[in-house]
Amino acid sequence: MKRKETQEAITRRKLLKLGLCGSVGALGALGTGGALGALADTRATRTVASRAKSVIQIWMWGGPAHLDTFDPKPGAGDDYCGPLKNPIATNVDGIRIGEALPLLARQADKYSIIRSMTHGVNAHETASYITQTGREPGRLVYPSAGAVVSLFKGYDQGYKGIVPPYIVLTTPQGRFSEAGFLGQRYKPFATGGDPNGKPFVVEGIVAQGISDQRQRARRELLHSLDSLGKAMPSDPRFEALDLCEQNAYDLMFGDARKLFDLTSEGAEIQERYGRNTFGQSCLMARRLVEIGVPYITINYKGWDTHKQHFETMRRKLPELDRGMATLLGDLSDRGLLDSTIVWWSGEFGRSPKIQWDPPWNGGRGHYGRCFSAVVAGGGFKGGAVVGESDDRGVAVAKRPVSPRDLIASMYELLGIDPDGPLPNSRGLDVRVLPEREKKAEGGGRLKEIMVS
Repeated sequence: MKRKETQEAITRRKLLKLGLCGSVGALGALGTGGALGALADTRATRTVASRAKSVIQIWMWGGPAHLDTFDPKPGAGDDYCGPLKNPIATNVDGIRIGEALPLLARQADKYSIIRSMTHGVNAHETASYITQTGREPGRLVYPSAGAVVSLFKGYDQGYKGIVPPYIVLTTPQGRFSEAGFLGQRYKPFATGGDPNGKPFVVEGIVAQGISDQRQRARRELLHSLDSLGKAMPSDPRFEALDLCEQNAYDLMFGDARKLFDLTSEGAEIQERYGRNTFGQSCLMARRLVEIGVPYITINYKGWDTHKQHFETMRRKLPELDRGMATLLGDLSDRGLLDSTIVWWSGEFGRSPKIQWDPPWNGGRGHYGRCFSAVVAGGGFKGGAVVGESDDRGVAVAKRPVSPRDLIASMYELLGIDPDGPLPNSRGLDVRVLPEREKKAEGGGRLKEIMVS
């Protein structure tokens, strides 16, 4: 590195090449508001009073079937219902959900179901982008809701958590760059690993098979090889790197490590959530909310069920039911649900009509014309249904809701002005969300289920 090189030119790639940070240092940069994070040139952001402090996004990667979950159609016949044709009553009069979700049926007073989500797109990448940004694809890649919340609720607003403000359990969605043009500073920290593992091997914090003594020995070796840093001890750039490294090792051996140790919860609560990756991710999300992390995504894979759909549902729906129902109840019991939005959705739904013929053998395809979402907490009322699909779940019958409408509603509850400016280091004159098209159907934001 040449001495004349400016701070703005120091990139994570260059740091990795120098060996001064590595994966540990990269996490340290993500996990602090100073050091490398201070190099970002972002205009000041402003939030207003809010009901919600955090979001837990349960991202149903691949698209869940609305007819099998929160919008059953028992009168549509076997070609639409298949074997899941006996919806069950919930603890809210008049609301029925899929028969494989009995625990969630007992929690219906805590959430609202949106049965009229629509964007009309059946391609994973485009649908994911629309559902997570509230925007149609165009020349610019806009940030996801998680990145926007990280901008308005994270380091730029004084967030000083021991982990980054935007966490993904456990792998990124991968359909598009979640940070968009906001850049690396607002990308989520993906934990990797498996929360149900022993231990939960979190990227950059827990290294399976490597002892603490060996980690410290590696650090000493790194220092012994750092001749450039020793030659320029007062250079502010190297002071920033030293802080980056110190923060990273604090994460590895300090409170962050304890945070990701789910065994401290005890076997009973772990069993209650379900001893599987999704269940333990829900438990981990609750722990992250408790320490004030603004945005957590649980990337719940396995819902792209083109083939043998119902065999998969017999395995996946009980996992979903147990983990999500326990999360809602636990947040409520701890007084956290009022300040935490829980958002359940995939990029679209699954085709209402079942594809029985080979090679699908009872599969459901992509379906963006009509699907469901669920919201709870953070200022959203429970025990309600928004919108309606037709008698086979094929089309929206009442109150269409676009991803923009839903995201705008969440932003409002978080104290983020959906119509306000979106600060960015590129100097772009853009809004948090685009203007709602005048020709758009439906009622805009979800005022009917938002606490006034």
